Amino acid sequence: MIVEVVMPKMGESLQEGTIINWLKKEGDVVERDEMILEISTDKVDTEVPSPVAGILKKIHVPVETTVLVGTLIAEIETDVNASASAPVAQTTVVSEAPPVAQAVSNPPPINPAPVTTAPVQEVVPIAAPVQSGGNLIDLVMPKMGESLQEGTIVKWLKKVGDVVERDEMVLEISTDKVDTEVPSPVAGTLAEILAQEEETLLVGSVIARISTGGSAVASAPAPATTSAPVAPAPVQATTPAAVAPVQTQVQTQVQAPALQQTAVTGQTFNIPREYNGKFFSPLVKEIATQNKVSLEELVALSGYGNEGRINKNDILNYIANRGNSPVVVSAPVIDSVPTSVSAPVVTPVQASAPAVAPTPIAKPMAPAPSSGSDSYEVIPMDRMRQLISAHMTMSKSTSAHVTSVAEVDFTNIVKIRDKNKAQFEKNEGFKLTYTPFFAKSVVDAVRQFPMVNVSVEGKNIHKHKRINLAFATALPDNNLIVPVIKGSESLNLTGIARGVYDLSTRARNKQLSPDDVQNGTVTITNVGTFGTLFGTPIINQPQTCIFGIGAIKKRPMAVEVNGEWLVAVRDVAFISITYDHRVIDGMLAGQTLAAVVKALESMTLENVQF
Repeated sequence: MIVEVVMPKMGESLQEGTIINWLKKEGDVVERDEMILEISTDKVDTEVPSPVAGILKKIHVPVETTVLVGTLIAEIETDVNASASAPVAQTTVVSEAPPVAQAVSNPPPINPAPVTTAPVQEVVPIAAPVQSGGNLIDLVMPKMGESLQEGTIVKWLKKVGDVVERDEMVLEISTDKVDTEVPSPVAGTLAEILAQEEETLLVGSVIARISTGGSAVASAPAPATTSAPVAPAPVQATTPAAVAPVQTQVQTQVQAPALQQTAVTGQTFNIPREYNGKFFSPLVKEIATQNKVSLEELVALSGYGNEGRINKNDILNYIANRGNSPVVVSAPVIDSVPTSVSAPVVTPVQASAPAVAPTPIAKPMAPAPSSGSDSYEVIPMDRMRQLISAHMTMSKSTSAHVTSVAEVDFTNIVKIRDKNKAQFEKNEGFKLTYTPFFAKSVVDAVRQFPMVNVSVEGKNIHKHKRINLAFATALPDNNLIVPVIKGSESLNLTGIARGVYDLSTRARNKQLSPDDVQNGTVTITNVGTFGTLFGTPIINQPQTCIFGIGAIKKRPMAVEVNGEWLVAVRDVAFISITYDHRVIDGMLAGQTLAAVVKALESMTLENVQF
């Protein structure tokens, strides 16, 4: 029996995943729950187990391909005696359009005389509903998250009359959170398109219909006539010369533009959906609004998305590189088309690619990674590092970062840990570290001063009712992830310790789900793991504060004993709070940090319960 392996759903808000690596190849025997591939989302990297024991018969999706949740990615044959069959060649039926004109293969001699090229008329079929005897299945605007109620159609990837397979991408949509593609729910023929590109519709709205059976025959298209002049002006000819197709001129001008550095400063921050032929998706508009990117900057920015559109990565990279310096954007300058040449130009019209058809503008090519030199090595960022980079620079450009530092006497906590660590490990199965003590103190302080447990949404402050404690975790591949202990205000010291151990272990083993790294309200980070005294960490957006703890060191410290001050050697560490000065002022931050210090120094062998 064939069992289908599909892209798993890694969280309520995630609708797609990228295949990083296939751990098994076609023909390999796999056991149930044995890992067969690694996937990545914009929240977490994880491994996917086999749902059954058998033979990996077919891999449908290659590495570095992003597909929607539920998409078929592999097939497993449960009969262990079966052998992986060779993949069957797929026949693609391509309907040939009638030629516009016969290509000129041997042009006759041309007398030297001025030549004026006349506009060529092109017949373009207008999409019409398909007549079908099968069942019609509605394709609706999908729900891309709990808080999203509408989506915008960016582009139709199929046209009326096209045959589509199940899970084949039919269109691209955009929301203010994500851009994605929508697959066909069934195999059939695209019978009708009910919503046009750049149209915004509510979730659940019918946007197309697909015929699942019968012979689908497209209605006769209504002809539309368009004019496309081949040359912009009469061409002066003096001597015969070789034929030079106009199409080559256009491609050369587009693919090799002269770059001009243009300083762009803008004052327009109300971003429309479309301006001067450029379409801006809701996601791009939202990011631009949050980061004060002007309309003038967007217009000058080159996009690497479909048909040169600006996508999420384009604008995040632009914001990351913009910094606080004057904005400089590379804008291609296309040289004007020459109006006179020394030889006549003959433009053959080819049936397969008419010269008169609108020539697609080539997308700007991303610079190829350099191989480096004798003095350095070029190491491309992996996907997680790129996401971390974009998130960190976005945070610095969003929040007004301020850091306050305090000194803490950890002597009592060191004694508590030393006395209880052996029994704790015996009871719980993992070692007791200092992180749970710090985490519990932060939670207690945030409960006293709940206005640091907030986030900013536009001109509003969202005060969170739960304390979802996030903590930074270093990964074996030198990346970083921030899992979240939900409802940490209801946990005691042991409960927080269990949460830290469980989430950090699963993080390092790539077993986190997207829900494990979402909805944090306040973050802690242990910058002292490798001896650092203190740091100024970056706020984890959309949160507004992050607490740091440095290395615990023995230092001489003035202590009061029986009313007298003495100098003693104590275990001391620095802790910090980095806060968003847009909504948290110095007094509130100082009070919260002082509460953390008090909570830490108040712990004793008598009052700490595990």
